[in-house]
Order: sequence, then C-alpha cells, then structure tokens
Amino acid sequence: METCFVIMAGLPGTGKSTLARALAAKVRGVVLDKDLLRAALFSEPWIEYSREQDDFCVDVLLQAGGYLARKETPPAFIFIDGRTFAMRYQIERVADYANSLGCGVRLIHLVCSDETARQRLATDHVAKNRDFALYLKVKQGFEAIERPHLTLDTDDGLNDALLEQSLRYLGGD
Repeated sequence: METCFVIMAGLPGTGKSTLARALAAKVRGVVLDKDLLRAALFSEPWIEYSREQDDFCVDVLLQAGGYLARKETPPAFIFIDGRTFAMRYQIERVADYANSLGCGVRLIHLVCSDETARQRLATDHVAKNRDFALYLKVKQGFEAIERPHLTLDTDDGLNDALLEQSLRYLGGD
C-alpha cells in the first residue's frame, strides 16, 4: 500500500489540526505537527516563528515522514500539519518530497469566517504567535492554491459530513 502525504492548508484557527487528528484515527494515519516539533526542538529563547525556522521544522517533519513511509508497514496517510501552506513554495516542497519517495499527495484546504477564526484563536496554543493578528497577516498574503485540492468550510466545526467528504477525497472509506 502506498503512503500518501496530506497537506493540511488554511489560515490559523480554521481547524487543520482537529481534522488531521480525526482523519488519522480513521485511516491508519499519523499527524506530523510543525508547531509541536518546534516546541520540542527549541526552548523558549530560541523560538523565532520565522520563515527560516518554519522551513527548517517542515524539513525535519518531511524527513520523519520519509522514515515512516519507508517502513515495512508504513502509515497509509501522513498528515503534515501546523503550517498554513499560504505560499506555493511551501506546498511544492512537501509535494516534491513525497513524489521523490513514490508517495501520493493530497491537499485539504480549510476555511472559515473571520469571526469563527477570531473565537478559535482566543484559546491557548503551543505556538504563542497564533492569534487573530497573525490570521489577518497571513490572509492578506495567502496565495491561490493551484494544485487539485478539497476545500472545506469549518464554520460549523468538525462534523460527520466534513469527515465523510474528507474520507471520500482521501479514498479512505
């Protein structure tokens, strides 16, 4: 069975991590989260939330994904989470790496209203820069996604319909 890398794209607070965890539990998947990895690799004085550090953390995630994909019994899906994938180069980096391993690639783009995101971003998160100001900044520069993808509106939260749509898209049902 071929492993598929799933890129979880969307602005902060759109529900990427929630959906990734729910899907991983249903499809023999694993979630690799950039924010959790950054917190594990760098202690507080060294956390930058810079493009350079984000790219470094994603590269480490991809190496971990490659390690898992080469196992005798690899996960069916590797969800790459914790990044907005607001820029084309970020999506292409994951897709190129997955392709170099002979793995499939899927992209799920989550959206929600500004008000829903504002409410969700009011809660604590491992990434301390994750707030509504970041949401607005990333939204302003979000590049159009040119690869085939599934777009889901998460205003009503995670529900059975979103899960079913996602599973159909992944081919996991």
